[in-house]
Amino acid sequence: MRVEIWSDIACPWCYVGKARFEKALAAFPHRDDVEVVHRSFELDPGRAKGDTAPVLAMLTKKYGMTEEQAREGEQRLGENAASEGLGYRTEGRDHGNTFDMHRLLHLAKERGRQDELIGLFYRANFAEERSVFEDDERLVALAVAAGLDADEARAVLADPEKYAADVRADEREAAELGAGGVPFFVLDRKYGVSGAQPADVFAQALEQAWGGRSPLTTIAADTEVAEGEACGPDGCAVPQQGDAV
Repeated sequence: MRVEIWSDIACPWCYVGKARFEKALAAFPHRDDVEVVHRSFELDPGRAKGDTAPVLAMLTKKYGMTEEQAREGEQRLGENAASEGLGYRTEGRDHGNTFDMHRLLHLAKERGRQDELIGLFYRANFAEERSVFEDDERLVALAVAAGLDADEARAVLADPEKYAADVRADEREAAELGAGGVPFFVLDRKYGVSGAQPADVFAQALEQAWGGRSPLTTIAADTEVAEGEACGPDGCAVPQQGDAV
């Protein structure tokens, strides 16, 4: 069975959703027969390479939040990440163009190291001090840590057309499947799970997809919640005060 995950490195709910999905997959009886493929989705495709900004400043400018709202939202996202055992810097992070990271992820897919690289990208972006947007050598170092060849990674970054068509193809397919935000999980092209749902929802989806049911059906935590927390063009859903983490 194949599970395809559309996501962006800049999406905090993709970071959290990956951990929740992996928790469900680890307990799935047929986990060794599940292939996981990461697909590209850019939340800010119009941002130029090198155009970076502090996350808090980006949130206030792009989504009309006050600085206090942005700080509170980041704090609650940090609490959700911590509940999954993930590090999350609520202040001091920056935001930028992720296209080159998606291109490197397609290289990593060909080399069988995609899951390792996306995990390192997430951790570097959300939990580590050094920016993933500051220079290409930062990305090369992460690619090497994932098991890729440094020169091969540099060659991809030096050629803006390398794997660009693959990234765009993923993004077109996301639109065709109706994914307006990420994370978006598609299981064996039979079931869809939108957002960073709880692990038990992913477990349910794995069981149903394994059983071969169709057509593509969006699965939510309950009948009153259509989608889990996700990031889209209008921003990232932020848990409100008093929400469970």
